[in-house]
Amino acid sequence: MPSISEQLAAAIAQSRQHANDFRETAEKLLIDIAGLCVAARKTDYVSAAVKSWESSGACTAIGHARALDSAGAAFVNGTAAHGEDFDDTFEGGPVHAGAVVVPAVLAIAEREKLAGRDALAGIAVGCELMCRASLVAPKRIHNAGFHPTAVLGALGAAAGAATAMRLNSRQFVDALGVVGSMASGIIEYLAEGAWTKRLHPGWAAQAGIRACDLARHGFVGPRTVLEGTHGFYYAFARGADGEWAKLTDGFGEEWVANSIAFKPYACGTMTQPYVDCARRLAKQVDADSIVEVVCEAAEGTVHRLWEPLAGKQAPPNAYAAKFSTPYCVAAGFILGHAGLDAFTEERVREPRLRALAAKVRYEIDPENPYPDQFTGHVRVRLKDGRVVEERQDHMRGGAQEPLSRADIEEKFRLNCAYGGWTGAQAERLLAWARGAFDRPVELAAFRG
Repeated sequence: MPSISEQLAAAIAQSRQHANDFRETAEKLLIDIAGLCVAARKTDYVSAAVKSWESSGACTAIGHARALDSAGAAFVNGTAAHGEDFDDTFEGGPVHAGAVVVPAVLAIAEREKLAGRDALAGIAVGCELMCRASLVAPKRIHNAGFHPTAVLGALGAAAGAATAMRLNSRQFVDALGVVGSMASGIIEYLAEGAWTKRLHPGWAAQAGIRACDLARHGFVGPRTVLEGTHGFYYAFARGADGEWAKLTDGFGEEWVANSIAFKPYACGTMTQPYVDCARRLAKQVDADSIVEVVCEAAEGTVHRLWEPLAGKQAPPNAYAAKFSTPYCVAAGFILGHAGLDAFTEERVREPRLRALAAKVRYEIDPENPYPDQFTGHVRVRLKDGRVVEERQDHMRGGAQEPLSRADIEEKFRLNCAYGGWTGAQAERLLAWARGAFDRPVELAAFRG
């Protein structure tokens, strides 16, 4: 019987035929990721990523003068794209497919001088595999202590690069088999707001490229890397008894990844609906009149976004604040947004924000539909005894309330401005992205 990897490999030709059905999403991803790379290009963590990479080459780290090898470009762009937690997400996962797959495919396409249609097919297959793979064992990867984007991203990057490079079926299977041993990414960054989550997509992207290069030159990986007794899901999800049909059924014909969500806020995925609720409440009540804020939350999100509660109510730095629902709720109330400017070191120390965040706590909602839906709920008790609340049963930017192409292009322009680019520079990159799948992939014009 064919292994799961072999079944996926057999569907790649069909995926390529249907890739245009994913083109609209792929273009949105390309625009969003490119803008995020520019937004983060001057940050300390991206600077460290660039300086740490020894190998130069002919591939582009967007917004940087120095050209890197393909793995280096994928690493830097993936790290930059995810660094502010403003990139796409997938309800049901959650995973950030674009921040992994787009950098991997762009780097390999630039190195190999591939046609735009090959890049489109690679992005489509990589994102689809990564999103579907997140549904196989829902919540179990997080519960095992791993970051799903990091470990599943390695699979997505390998699949995307292999498809773009037109590896044969055996090489595709070997690439997945090899990258299973390269996957990594723990979630201990939550403890103190360390930087490691930021590099997870970049590391996964370069791992996918390296696995494909090994496979193309004959390096053999296990056929049963996914479902095997000692395979990927056994290692990262504490069991090999996944819902495999969610990965394989309709693969190559039905694009689950077309429901990828684009974030309106620069913070953790599951905090987004809470910010919307807080913003609506801010139009009804004065933040200074609030005595207590109680939020209903999904049990599966508590260990990342709510606990330890005292630490989340007083995040130690700006990055930690992105994964603090109390802080994000306070930002929604007081700032009216949770954009990039809400997460500076100066901002997160503002007394008014910290005072309100200290009043925010949670109650577990046993009926919450997470991870199938990302919901929000904020209930405030006021000094005059009144109680006012808001609910949201979906993530804005997702399938139920998507951001338009115009919204995403405007987000792109704002991110480019944040990263110090002129309007003319932003428009040149945007014009390229609109037609990137109709011509060979060339990014050299966007260095520096």
